[in-house]
This record gives sequence, structure tokens and C-alpha cells, in this order.
Amino acid sequence: MKIEAIAREVFEIEAKAIFNLSNNLTVDFKEAVEAILKSKGKLIISGMGKSGIIGKKIAATMASTGTPSFFLHPGEAYHGDLGMIESEDILLLISNSGETDEVLKLIPFLKAQKNIIIAMSGKLHSTLAKNAHYHLNVAVEKEACPLQLAPTSSTTATLVMGDALAVVLMEKRNFKDKDFAQFHPGGSLGRRLLTGVEDVMKRDNLPCVSSSSPIKKLIQVLSNARLGMVIVVDDGEILGVITDGDIRRAMEESEENFFKLVAFELMSKNPKTIDIKAKLTVAQELMTSSKVNSLLVVEEKQLVGIVQIYDLGL
Repeated sequence: MKIEAIAREVFEIEAKAIFNLSNNLTVDFKEAVEAILKSKGKLIISGMGKSGIIGKKIAATMASTGTPSFFLHPGEAYHGDLGMIESEDILLLISNSGETDEVLKLIPFLKAQKNIIIAMSGKLHSTLAKNAHYHLNVAVEKEACPLQLAPTSSTTATLVMGDALAVVLMEKRNFKDKDFAQFHPGGSLGRRLLTGVEDVMKRDNLPCVSSSSPIKKLIQVLSNARLGMVIVVDDGEILGVITDGDIRRAMEESEENFFKLVAFELMSKNPKTIDIKAKLTVAQELMTSSKVNSLLVVEEKQLVGIVQIYDLGL
């Protein structure tokens, strides 16, 4: 069998497993969501082996989308880490067979402490499913592994069920991009939502000229600043901007009088400005709607800097 054919077969098997998950949904899914929303504790996720790896990803997704969560290794829990579980916490226990010994050993403690247990397994009548308050069925017809040994389709289904749970919780919590950014300050979204214009703007040696500055002066300032523009300012008042494109067009249209031109004759009036306290998202929206690459940063109507699209980290 060709390499590409094997890969396509894996895609088809796992895609079918995901597609069939919708048939596995029961009222338990809805009630599990409601229980998590009502809980004043954390969502603690536990599983062994490949299920544990998937559990770590689900816990990370939950934690970053508004549901306090962490992964607890069942073996470590049984040897001292049970103290991390409080009575108000909800446990999501993952085991495809529903018979994983390390996971099942947690159940007596959880029942004694009256924790809510959500089971995620592929066996409806497993020990884990029978001892859980809610069961999320991740059963698959077959694994993509030709030996039917390595968890493949089953781990994919478990991951997708976890994603579905996380997304529903996001929607119910009305979790927005600004909330997501608070948990991801190092990412590009966090940067745009949490970083202010004043944090990235150019504030030193701004390319300013007066309205009467001759064309030679404009070219000199433009070349030295290397920002593609100069700002026309008289007595602290912003009058306009002149881009390198404006100068090139003037050179083509006014060859004979080009060197007689002054800034006032070349500038574009009413340039786009933004307040120094604005966030980068606001700057991005203004640049996009105005179809410009640069904004003049002002504080109490006074020029204090320039922010360009390259500064936004898009």
C-alpha cells in the first residue's frame, strides 16, 4: 500500500470518528456543562498514558478560556497529591476503556469528599462510567492503528470532546477576545489588546517641518527619519503630513517648479491621529478603516509620537 494511501486512510478513519461523536451526545453533556458553570471550584482533569496527554491539553484549553483547570496525574494523586483536590472541585476522569486502575483508585476518595465526577470513556458500562455523575461517550468504531492497539481515533475523539466542552463553556461564560488576551499576554492577540500605543510609538527625533519649509528641507528630513513621511507643524498645531509618495508625485507633476514648492503646498490636511492612551487594537482598526499605514499620536492635541502598522506586530 502506498504511503499516501495509508495517510489518507488514517485521515478518513479519524474524520469518521469525529463525525460520529455528535451521535454520542446525551443529556449528560448538557448537565456536565451546567455543573461546571455552577461550580465554585476548579475543573481537575486526570488520565493515564495517552489519555493523560490529551487531558493535559484539555486542561490547558480550559484554563486559557475562562474555566479554572489543571491536570492531575492519577498516580501522583494516589501517592499524596489528593490534597490538591478540594470538595468544590469537579473531576474529569479520562480512560478509553473505563477500567484504568490508576484512575479508578481515585473514585473512593472523590466519593467520600462528594466531588462531582465526569467520566470520559468509550465504554458505556465500564466501571468508570458507572461511578460517574455524568458520562461523555467517546466511543469509536475502530482505531486508525492497523493493529488496533495504539490509541489513535480514540485519542482524537477524546480531544475533540474536550474541545467541545471548552467551547460550550466559553460561550456560556460570554468569554471574549479581551479575556483570552489576559491569559495570553505574550501572544499576538494579547499584545494588540493589552499593549498601548505609547508602548510602541516612535517618540524621539520626530520628522517635523514648518508649513513654509522648502522642498529641499522636506527631502532631507524625510531621508534622515526613514519613516516615509514628514509632519507639518506650526506653533505646536498639526497641519498635515507629507509622504514620500506625495513628493514623488509632485516631482512628476511640477518638474519646472518642483524646487520652489514648500510644505504647505504638498501636505495632506487633517491627518489621522490617535490618543496616546489608546490600545493597539484601536490603532489597527483605525489604520484599516482609513487605509493608512501611520498614525500621529497625540496627547491633549499635542504631537507626541508616530505609530506605524509595522509597530503593531501583526
